[in-house]
Amino acid sequence: MDCYTANWNPLGDSAFYRKYELYSMAWDLKEELRDCLVAAAPYGGPIGLYHMGRVWGAGQKISSRTTALLRSPWRKEKAASARPVLRIYSASGVLLASLPWKSGPVVSLGWSAEEELLCVQEDGAVLVYGLHGDFRRHFSMGNEVLQNRVLDARIFHTEFGSGVAILTGAHRFTLSANVGDLKLRRMPEVPGLQAAPSCWTTLCQERVAHILLAVGPDLYLLDHAACSTVTPPGLAPGVSSFLQMAVSFTYRHLALFTDTGYIWMGTASLKEKLCEFNCSIRTPPKQMVWCSRPRSKERAVVVAWERRLMVVGDAPESIQFVLDEDSYLVPELDGVRIVSHSTHEFLHEVPVASEEIFKIASMAPGALLLEAQKEYEKESQKADEYLREIQELGQLTQAVQQCIDAAGHEHRPDMQKSLLRAASFGKCFLDRFPPDSFVRMCQDLRVLNAVRDYHIGIPLTYSQYKQLTIQVLLDRLVLRRLYPLAIQICEYLRLPEVQGVSRILAHWACYKVQQKDVSDEDVARAINQKLGDTPGVSYSDIAARAYGCGRTELAIKLLEYEPRSGEQVPLLLKMKRSKLALSKAIESGDTDLVFTVLLHLKNELNRGDFFMTLRNQPMALSLYRQFCKHQELETLKDLYNQDDNHQELGSFHIRASYAAEERIEGRVSALQTAADAFYKAKNEFAAKATEDQMRLLRLQRRLEDELGDRFLDLSLHDTVATLILGGHNKRAEQLARDFRIPDKRLWWLKLTALAELEDWEELEKFSKSKKSPIGYLPFVEICMKQHNKYEAKKYASRVGPEQKVKAFLLVGDMAQAADVAIEHRNEAELSLVLSHCTGTTDGPTVDKIQRARAQAQKK
Repeated sequence: MDCYTANWNPLGDSAFYRKYELYSMAWDLKEELRDCLVAAAPYGGPIGLYHMGRVWGAGQKISSRTTALLRSPWRKEKAASARPVLRIYSASGVLLASLPWKSGPVVSLGWSAEEELLCVQEDGAVLVYGLHGDFRRHFSMGNEVLQNRVLDARIFHTEFGSGVAILTGAHRFTLSANVGDLKLRRMPEVPGLQAAPSCWTTLCQERVAHILLAVGPDLYLLDHAACSTVTPPGLAPGVSSFLQMAVSFTYRHLALFTDTGYIWMGTASLKEKLCEFNCSIRTPPKQMVWCSRPRSKERAVVVAWERRLMVVGDAPESIQFVLDEDSYLVPELDGVRIVSHSTHEFLHEVPVASEEIFKIASMAPGALLLEAQKEYEKESQKADEYLREIQELGQLTQAVQQCIDAAGHEHRPDMQKSLLRAASFGKCFLDRFPPDSFVRMCQDLRVLNAVRDYHIGIPLTYSQYKQLTIQVLLDRLVLRRLYPLAIQICEYLRLPEVQGVSRILAHWACYKVQQKDVSDEDVARAINQKLGDTPGVSYSDIAARAYGCGRTELAIKLLEYEPRSGEQVPLLLKMKRSKLALSKAIESGDTDLVFTVLLHLKNELNRGDFFMTLRNQPMALSLYRQFCKHQELETLKDLYNQDDNHQELGSFHIRASYAAEERIEGRVSALQTAADAFYKAKNEFAAKATEDQMRLLRLQRRLEDELGDRFLDLSLHDTVATLILGGHNKRAEQLARDFRIPDKRLWWLKLTALAELEDWEELEKFSKSKKSPIGYLPFVEICMKQHNKYEAKKYASRVGPEQKVKAFLLVGDMAQAADVAIEHRNEAELSLVLSHCTGTTDGPTVDKIQRARAQAQKK
């Protein structure tokens, strides 16, 4: 353990800092890093380099994982025609992409949160490249930036996304807080600013991006509305200029380097001072970044000069390292990465669990448990002594947890195993220690060790991994096209397929369709063999990517594997394969989908081609007709005309005669057209009925003119009934004869109308005019319905023998009903009369019926 702490350096009494090597860099750079623009993405991201042939000045930034480098041979002694080269490396120095730079001079590089390289040019254009050098898009920072050129730029990250801040030649600032949703904001002007500020940076306060800049001894804070002067509290006197400033990874703290050699550290709001340190060096530092782990009480800043690295904090002494090569600092969530020509190192504060276990003469529970496990492996009795000491203090659970936590912060697998063996050893002596934390740590370390591998080159720490989440890490592996590793991690962690394997396979398929050197058939077959019916995979998304790459035929082949027609059809329409889309929509049986395609076809094709397409698809034609019936009647008529469908055309004109025409002449004309269509369809019944309707309309119009009542749009039945109700019996009878209304119907009409008018005298005359074709029982029923028993009795005696009993019962004449039933000697009629007489006071009638019924039963 003494040897293990050899690289620990104390900063005051509260913290130790250590620096260890992550990788020996694989890149073979032929230029010095000082002559390059360097940018590295956080969380172990890529590194980008752009060599300018001259020193670009301070402010170059490195992010943690992959590096992009743009190398330019624009040296005075070399040909002016030579072009710079942009190169992207992994954090271990493995070359990921190299491409000649064909655009304008680059001022600054930076990585977005999605690991896209942003290249800010002098003209204000920002070019965006993928991890493998593929060009994604570009955008401009505005006309003002184009006119005044770019002096300096910063790429920063907020909760909304990745932003860009620009300092123009007019000494004005322009920024966008999110390049994904570009909204340019011109910051207020700094009064009297005639030269570039000595240093500046971006701050994120209250969900808003600000600019902090130094002009001589003054600090200015620019927000969206105003420019205000700010003063750091407790700043040492004598400051005439600020040479460097740094914001912490979380934007909560700020450090200022003054020309007096003092480093002021405080909150980013400039309202509270944390500490101040005199480094006794007045030379402007090359870089200054924060170095603090989450929830640490110690605040430290790392300052780098050409050959010196200094860690300062709230302590009288600092930690100093000698730099043998040009180095660049990459701030991280829990430390600082140091990238040089030959090595990649990590500097951070020793975590609490590791410090308690490994510091010299530590009696912490975790330290004793680690010693106990080592002695146990040696088969020494000291193992029992250490273990008993921990158990007597009741700290065995704490000891196990300390070893688990310390294992997570170790970079070397052998130390991880040693600590986890100690934790496993201690767990054996605990009855109820929950295994979740131990199992989860083993899984996390296995994942971390896999991605830290030299060929992968993602040097994530445990704290960064937890902050990043496994889903984002998988996304980053997919960006690097490390599909097998990503799938192995998903299977190892047993992630749901939709979140894990399926999503990765979908990304793999989208990459596969971009391989234009492979035939469409082979690509489609390979994707289907790999994906099959994997849940959560959308073939339509993959086909859309293929179409975006210009491989339309491949997209169509991939859509054949898509089981959801609702996903197939929109893409087919986008690819202008409308007829195929119509066939797929019809196969799906989804009428809404068919309607969508039909409306698209209608707008895309001319009228003739559209109708021809419909004729080849009967189901689509039927649905379109239904649509036209409600929305486009003229189009429906054209369809019937084109198909010579005279039957439907006749029906169309009949509907149109009532829906569209208000004048009687227009209706009759439409009906005549309908009749002609029915004759052509050889439907004589419909034709005759239509002609009858025309005659009725003309007659109704004449009746309205002569009588003044409302007759139009009444049916023949209602027309006759209205005439009778109006007292126009002769006209009603003439209308009945003209339209050959059967006698039975006419009698019913007249009977109902006269009873409704309560014209009983006319009703009686009508009943005697001739023999009733409907009998006389309806007269009885209609009169009783009008509550006129007196009139009903007049007709009861005229009812035929078979219905006479029922007629007398309706009018309530039980005696007559009984006499008729007895006369007929019909048991059913007798029973009916008896049921009506039950409960009445007519005892003799009941007795008479019962005797007659008994005699009928005997017979």
